[in-house]
Amino acid sequence: MSLIGLDVGGTSMKAAVTHDSEVLLTESCPTDREDPVGGILDFAAHLASRAAALGSPAQAAGIALPGIVDESTGTAVHSANLGWRDVPMLHLARERLGIPVAVGHDVRTGGLAEAELGAGRDAGDFVFMAIGTGIAAALILNGSPYPGTIGWSGEIGHVVVRPNGEDCACGNKGCLERYSSAAAISRRHGASVPAEEVIARAGRNDEKAAQVWSEALDCLADGLAATTLLLDPSLLVIGGGLAKAGESLRAPLATRLADRLTFREAPRLTLSELDDQAAVKGATILAARLLPPHKPKK
Repeated sequence: MSLIGLDVGGTSMKAAVTHDSEVLLTESCPTDREDPVGGILDFAAHLASRAAALGSPAQAAGIALPGIVDESTGTAVHSANLGWRDVPMLHLARERLGIPVAVGHDVRTGGLAEAELGAGRDAGDFVFMAIGTGIAAALILNGSPYPGTIGWSGEIGHVVVRPNGEDCACGNKGCLERYSSAAAISRRHGASVPAEEVIARAGRNDEKAAQVWSEALDCLADGLAATTLLLDPSLLVIGGGLAKAGESLRAPLATRLADRLTFREAPRLTLSELDDQAAVKGATILAARLLPPHKPKK
């Protein structure tokens, strides 16, 4: 018997099927922007079919979703990037798959995986921030993600870092996500250049790329400085697709963060140890928690 872990992003979906911590298969596919809910359910059903074909039928599934997620009811409340509101994802997935399903917020789920398996496993309390198509964060307290009172915690991507700046899909102006997400970096450079290429060009002293990347770093540092002053975390873990930039991201961001914290030391800033698989692994953890505790044979 196996577990399905599925991470839904604004651009693509990633998944793994595991059995006793052994990865049986991994897959990814583009997120269906026309019918994202139908696309998620179809992909989950496809994974269940693949698991059965491998001789290890799925026992449970975990699905990590972007945007605002009410984990207590399994409702996808809102996603600015995918355009849904109040989707009863837990009900729909259970009905489609016929197995127990857990639904979580993608970044809180990624933070859970970092707490158990990755860069935060010895930290206790820390902040995990994922930078991909959008930007969000998770506050991890005693190894567990804090969802907030109604599931809205961690929306750092919609903190205003440039008042009266660019219009954001959330309806505000100057949000962090409009300057520092991978999608924003690509868009602000123009010519459909991927964010990783913009960063590489900035490293080669391309003037336009360097300007876009420098402002992205400044905005990230502004957001993390506010986070640090409010929460006083011991550790900041950066994940998501943009974390693949490695030291090109971590080193200048750590310097700029320290420059903004004039009367205190900056917390340690590190990159995810789980790369862009954090939410997949976290979704698998959620799925495993649905199963009864394993009782050793006498």
